[in-house]
Amino acid sequence: MAGLFERLKLIFNAKADAALDKMEDPRQTLDYSYQRQLELLQKVRRGVADVATSRKRVELQANQLDAEMKKLTLSAQRALEVGREDLAREALTRKSGLQQQLDDLMTQHAQLQGEEEKLVRASTRLQAKVDAFRTRKETIKATYSAAEAQTRINEAFTGISEEMGDVGLAIQRAEDKTAQMQARAGAIDELLASGVLEDPSHTFKDDITRELDALASTSQVENELAALKASIGAVGPGTAPAAPQLPAGAPVDAEATEVTDGNPREA
Repeated sequence: MAGLFERLKLIFNAKADAALDKMEDPRQTLDYSYQRQLELLQKVRRGVADVATSRKRVELQANQLDAEMKKLTLSAQRALEVGREDLAREALTRKSGLQQQLDDLMTQHAQLQGEEEKLVRASTRLQAKVDAFRTRKETIKATYSAAEAQTRINEAFTGISEEMGDVGLAIQRAEDKTAQMQARAGAIDELLASGVLEDPSHTFKDDITRELDALASTSQVENELAALKASIGAVGPGTAPAAPQLPAGAPVDAEATEVTDGNPREA
């Protein structure tokens, strides 16, 4: 079972990698990386600004302490001038405490100044790196776009792109459908010609044709009948048609013929 899960995991990872590779656009990846570098550079610059602010605050505090120390020195001198050594000693004691604070501030100021200088150098190097990456990024994007356009043109010419493949399939289906319809039409024409199928329009025309033919036939019969009647009327009623003439020298059968009204006729 564990082996089956491992195989399924491997197949899933392979398909996921293939899908991600197909979906990944290097130009978007480069833009994202550039954006992250800009964000990092912005953080470094904010760090420089924060350290510089802290350094400036320490400098202000040191200036205030230095001013207080000068005042205490002046106060000790005035106290001695009026014979108040105790006040002069107190003033100098306070000055000594402020001096310790000032020394601590100056130590902190030196540390902050060192951190600020390091951050400034890092920011400068990072800025140069970001600028170089931006130039490289735009070059790669332009090259990729040109290669992508060339690939699409080549695929369009060769017909292996997905879009052209869909167009080719549509054309093939249309051609197959057209060929099928042409074959069906030809088969129907052959069946109609052979009489297996009847065309309703032709049936209607055939009925009319038959009626016209019937009328023509009836008219012809009437014409022939009228012609016969006319020929009979020309001979006259009661008049027998003339006997056929025999060839000269042919024997005459007396029993087979008799004369009636002077005209021989067959018995």
